[in-house]
Amino acid sequence: MSKFWSDAIRRLVPYVPGEQPKEQQVVKLNTNENPYPPSPRVMEALQGFDLNRLSLYPDPNATALKQALADYHAISRDRVFAGNGSDEVLAHTFMAFFRQNAPLLMPNISYSFYDVYCNLYDIQYQEIPLRDDFSIVLDDYSQPNGGIIFANPNAPTGRTLALDEIEQLLQRNTESLVVVDEAYVDFGAQSAVALTQRYDNLLVVQTFSKSRSLAGLRIGFAIGHPDLIEGLERVKNSFNSYPLDMLAITAGVAAIEDQSYFRDTTDRIIATREWTRSELEVLGFMVLPSCTNFLFASHRYLEAAELMGYLRARGVLVRHFSRPLIDNHLRISIGTDAQMQQLIDTLGQHPDIIRL
Repeated sequence: MSKFWSDAIRRLVPYVPGEQPKEQQVVKLNTNENPYPPSPRVMEALQGFDLNRLSLYPDPNATALKQALADYHAISRDRVFAGNGSDEVLAHTFMAFFRQNAPLLMPNISYSFYDVYCNLYDIQYQEIPLRDDFSIVLDDYSQPNGGIIFANPNAPTGRTLALDEIEQLLQRNTESLVVVDEAYVDFGAQSAVALTQRYDNLLVVQTFSKSRSLAGLRIGFAIGHPDLIEGLERVKNSFNSYPLDMLAITAGVAAIEDQSYFRDTTDRIIATREWTRSELEVLGFMVLPSCTNFLFASHRYLEAAELMGYLRARGVLVRHFSRPLIDNHLRISIGTDAQMQQLIDTLGQHPDIIRL
């Protein structure tokens, strides 16, 4: 701890990302990455990129990417914000909208970057407990607030909310911003993007990291009323005017335009997820319903931490969270069919697991 740190930095508890192992011979099911490569159109676009252009700054507005997203969602371009991954988009969102006199409301079990941002930006917040089945019940958010944020589907649980539940919240909560973090929406949930046309206090945040297989390029975006987008642009241009480089913009446009590849890979992941769910249940796991590219599971008799260590020793990485209420669960990313078969085979060899 440096003597030069400010008191605020001393108090920070940073977000801890999932392990990125240096060794290649592992089955990596711990960070919810897409097991399939990006669209062939992305490959073609990057291979055809004129490297001489890299001596120039990129478009600070990422106009081509915003237009592609606007066309895809059938909205005007002034309703789209683009940033360096959805984490940056969320960070700007917290700075722009949630420094209010009333607390930000968010689930007590959700994406753990939310409370990190609150502590970084000195935002007061209140965590709303999930129900016993790990569901978010939006009626619980009917109280004074300076904003509401939740992930849909939620992470790390994988549970999802219906669109009409979100709309009912928007109809009740008219005086503060509601942010829906849709990082995993393409794996079986219903997006709230259409509601942004009717509600000026709704902001939807998405990413190219999961369903578009571009985690390595860091592309995120938000959709909302032009006034909300202008607020995000003000923060962006006070922080970093060039958050997306030329390669990211080029790849993002190509990925958006290849809808057949997108549908094929997401359908494959959903099918593999459901197969894995069934196999885990046969091995004695209790698995929450999921509309994501991961499963959240606990074993009937064995501790999650012990199972994580057992798998890791055999080259299979999954995620375990030590925080209360979920410390006996594993979050298992969905890989290829072969990777998930290896997971199931490895678990099946555990001496204390009996197939039901």
